[in-house]
Amino acid sequence: MSRKSTCMAVLSFAVFFCVAAHAQPGPPPWDRGPGSKEQIASTQNLHVGAATLQVDFATGQLDLPPAKIIPWIQRAANAVIVYYGRFPVSRARILIVPAAGRSGVMQGTTWGAMHGMPGFTLIRLGQHSTEKDLAEDWTMTHELVHMAFPSLPDDQHWMEEGLSTYIEPIARVQAGELQAKQVWRDMLDGMPKGEPAPGDQGMDNTHTWGRTYWGGALFCLVADVNIRKQTGNKKGLQDALRAIVNAGGTIDHDWPLTKALETGDKATGTTVLTDQYKQWSSNPMPVDLSKLWAELGVSAGKEGASFNADAPLAHIREAITRR
Repeated sequence: MSRKSTCMAVLSFAVFFCVAAHAQPGPPPWDRGPGSKEQIASTQNLHVGAATLQVDFATGQLDLPPAKIIPWIQRAANAVIVYYGRFPVSRARILIVPAAGRSGVMQGTTWGAMHGMPGFTLIRLGQHSTEKDLAEDWTMTHELVHMAFPSLPDDQHWMEEGLSTYIEPIARVQAGELQAKQVWRDMLDGMPKGEPAPGDQGMDNTHTWGRTYWGGALFCLVADVNIRKQTGNKKGLQDALRAIVNAGGTIDHDWPLTKALETGDKATGTTVLTDQYKQWSSNPMPVDLSKLWAELGVSAGKEGASFNADAPLAHIREAITRR
């Protein structure tokens, strides 16, 4: 069993995807594992591309009926499909557990290879959540992105969380749900939290919240930019991550991080990921964010980020969020 992620609040950011929902009679075939103490009130199967998502609603009070909650899951699955080209695993289970008296998405956790399911996500959803809460939620997409990378040792948890932190909003832009200026503004605000602090000993040895989530996201951003610079903007991190999934690097498999990075590098024809990991894994590697933002043509605006189309790397910035 691989515990992938427990997310409560990292970013703030969802894509409309129309898939068939079929009500299933009787209880689902689950009798143990996370959430087993919860009685299942209803189950639906969502067919997303070639994958099937089993959505279970635990007993408890929710102001919204399942019919109003399912589109939230559909949107998140669609964003993942847009980014990766397909849903990463053939089957997954999503368990929605009501949180009495609360509003909004309280917590998400994702596991791999759980009782016959390649992926399993548990979401605690506030009883009084509204459709607006779900429309503005980022957690479901973040959790489903976790299914698109192999499970890693604890020292590399930063890569698992950093990838989801970085990819979730970009996938949602590519799927048409968010505006790029909103995502880049959030990066302007969030990436500094991932910079090494005094005493930092590299990504594998520094397990603070900032380094785990935003430090991992910063690693991904820098790698994405460098891959695109080295390939004339023909390849990016997205190509590397698709290759990892296509090679079987999904949450239900345990891989060393070096294997995943080498697989990604092969797809881009570079050594960016392995070289960067060698530098960042055991050493604090501060990033000159002011220089990076200027090169990308990103600055803070009144509503989201402002873009400079004449910046030297503006074409890379545009390509990162382009579908």
